[in-house]
Amino acid sequence: MIISVTLNAAIDRTVAVPNLRLGHRHRSVETRTVPGGKGINVARALGLLGRPVIATGLVGGGNGDRVLKQLGEEGLLTDFIRIAEETRFNLALVDPTTGEQTEVNERGPRVSPEELDAFIERLDYLAGGAKLCVLAGSLPPGIDVEFYARLVEALKRVGMPVLLDSEGEAMSAGMRAGPDMITPNKLEAEELVGHEFESRAEMFGVLSELVDMGPAQAAITLPEGCVAIVGEGPGQRILEALIEPLEPISTVGSGDAFVAGYIAALYDGGSPEECLAYGVACGAESTQHLGAGRIDRGRAESLLGNVEVRQLQLPAEV
Repeated sequence: MIISVTLNAAIDRTVAVPNLRLGHRHRSVETRTVPGGKGINVARALGLLGRPVIATGLVGGGNGDRVLKQLGEEGLLTDFIRIAEETRFNLALVDPTTGEQTEVNERGPRVSPEELDAFIERLDYLAGGAKLCVLAGSLPPGIDVEFYARLVEALKRVGMPVLLDSEGEAMSAGMRAGPDMITPNKLEAEELVGHEFESRAEMFGVLSELVDMGPAQAAITLPEGCVAIVGEGPGQRILEALIEPLEPISTVGSGDAFVAGYIAALYDGGSPEECLAYGVACGAESTQHLGAGRIDRGRAESLLGNVEVRQLQLPAEV
């Protein structure tokens, strides 16, 4: 079993609006409303990939009821803690003529200390029957930024491999606790290390900086695939996994699809090369759908042959 944690769940509405211009009236051509939050997106994709997964986290109010109802209709196993305040609502506007997207995300509900303690007890129980855990998404407002670090440390104590995919101070603190893998995109990686990068040599340096911050491994996702630092000590390697990008319908959630593909292959016992390749194929295939976490398993697996994985030479100065 794979555990996918979403502490700041949402109702995600994605609206396709051709030739979107701010300040103008438009008519949408397609709309999709689904339960969301990064961990839920990952769980949905894992389910579509045929891997056993349970989605857990925090939900509340009428939106929380809708999250649980729709996930059940999707056939996903869930075990969420109910909280007093309302689960948030997010909006993504996608222009299918350009592939550009604009996201407006609510911050989320306040969570009481008692509700957090109940969740920690639930996660501890679930970890007893699981093989891997994904901690993904933002923290609701008011939760201490060290909370992900607390979860990573607790899971490591029971020997549970953890992939962490968050943002800001919560991500930085969680990284210091030593998760097994992190998967920021380029912008998120720049924010984590505090500077921009453009060249390949600079990217190698950023990967080294990221693992110096605590995680065992790191992958920076890119529109054309990813570059990752894997292994530890003398066995540390830089791998590049690339694919010709597909003409996107929407890139919303493509990073979550990458995580799902990576974790699915890891669950199967895949090598770093196999995990990264499957992640890239799943991320690429997900851009052909409106709504996060949507993957066609057959088409993702057919794209694997288009993914080129190679080991890169780590420059001596890095």
